Amino acid sequence: MTFSDTDIQYMRRALQLAAAGEGHTSPNPMVGAVIVAPGRGIIGEGWHRRYGGPHAEVNAVRSVAEADRALLPQSTIYVTLEPCSHYGKTPPCALLLRDSGFARVVVGTGDPNPRVAGRGIDMLRTAGIRVDVGLLADECRDLNKCFFTAHTLGRPFVTLKWAQSADGFIDGHISGDLGSMIVHRRRRDADVIVVGAGTVIADNPRLDVRHIDGPSPRPLVLDRHNLLAGSDFAIMRNPRTIHVTDGSAIADILAGLYRDGGYISVLVEGGASVLRGFIDAGLWDEAFVECSPRSIHGKVKAPAVTSVPADALKVGENTVYHYIGEQSLRSAEKERH
Repeated sequence: MTFSDTDIQYMRRALQLAAAGEGHTSPNPMVGAVIVAPGRGIIGEGWHRRYGGPHAEVNAVRSVAEADRALLPQSTIYVTLEPCSHYGKTPPCALLLRDSGFARVVVGTGDPNPRVAGRGIDMLRTAGIRVDVGLLADECRDLNKCFFTAHTLGRPFVTLKWAQSADGFIDGHISGDLGSMIVHRRRRDADVIVVGAGTVIADNPRLDVRHIDGPSPRPLVLDRHNLLAGSDFAIMRNPRTIHVTDGSAIADILAGLYRDGGYISVLVEGGASVLRGFIDAGLWDEAFVECSPRSIHGKVKAPAVTSVPADALKVGENTVYHYIGEQSLRSAEKERH
């Protein structure tokens, strides 16, 4: 399918709108929609603002002025993700687009969720609507990397995070205000946050979101020796905390989080042995490593990843290196291309 420069322009606007839902839509994807009438340009737009709320297509149609409603059967709607075809917390968006009579629907990428997986596109085509798929598909998938990973691999997208000194030791005290804000943004964007019992004992963390607006992730503590039983640590007083004491394999824990809880993203904050467990199992998708230029001659060696950083960000005197997991869905897609 060949798309015009105008098509690309409108899908980029839809992607921009979709990103406005970051941190508020999980386990649903971020989706944006733009309605364009011939000779008039954009007459409506919307995005999925929060989980359980109206989807992007609904918000876009609702935004169309009453005087422009008659233009819908002549219009094109650009949607970053395939419209849903099932009843969940909201009715199927594919039905709304069908009943609105759109002349054309341009879809960034198909939905990997087995409950959709092409059915929304088929529903529209069966109704006689022209549907063009694949515009800026890589960008649309990357925006929802957690959603695509979870529904393709049957486990949440896993992000590792740690800070280390110049001489390679774990250092939890190197982040400044900006670094702390970045950490809390990653927490906001995660469904579940994982630490080991040693980190709880050493730091008594709350693992909640501060410095930024948004929900806190659900804590999960790996405590294979049941060291925290009956303890009064802050995280153990949290009724949402998942306390794993049975020695389950990491792969089984991740599969259960997706299967039983519908969780699509996990942030692993430590300690070093927990991080190494994910690395050794090959069960991670990206890692953010904040490196200080200072040496501390510490006690706990930081984990190590063998891949080359995808990019780096200077944060004060520190540098945050971003790595992509070699067994991640994104790496697999790169290999296919």
